[in-house]
Amino acid sequence: RLVSDWSSDVCSSDLNGARIMMTLDTIMSTDLVTIRPDENLAAARALMHDKRIHHLPVVDDQEELVGLVTLTNVLAATDSFLRDDDSRIHAKEIVVKDMMVVDVATVDEHASLRQAALFLERHRIGCLPVMSDGKLKGIITDTDFVGVAINLLEQIEETEPVDEDLEEAS
Repeated sequence: RLVSDWSSDVCSSDLNGARIMMTLDTIMSTDLVTIRPDENLAAARALMHDKRIHHLPVVDDQEELVGLVTLTNVLAATDSFLRDDDSRIHAKEIVVKDMMVVDVATVDEHASLRQAALFLERHRIGCLPVMSDGKLKGIITDTDFVGVAINLLEQIEETEPVDEDLEEAS
């Protein structure tokens, strides 16, 4: 089947074969790692490395989303080791609020997976913070959608009849 023939909603099946709708809150990360705008590049880089993440929401003292630091931001702000040490800007001197993305695209928790995936693809961005009543609830990334794609491919493989000619060739 062609992708365009699939329903606009992404479904999964439980063990009894009943269809279960996959929603944003099904696949988004809710164990959020955040950083404050007054922290520095070294702290952001360490958090991203230690937690193995590429997107770091920036929140203020009221836990309001005020920006986003991406791995691309971190790499762009990191000064080259090829420069003389006296002229190099050190990671502890660069403040998060000076390097973060402030015009952050977000998605409402009630949006469909399809809407979120299309937005990521059209705008060529890697994540969308998920908001609920103006509060940061989670984050959904392109990696989360790879997981959905793998799940769908596995379901298709389980339901498609085995082509004996292909089986014999392998």
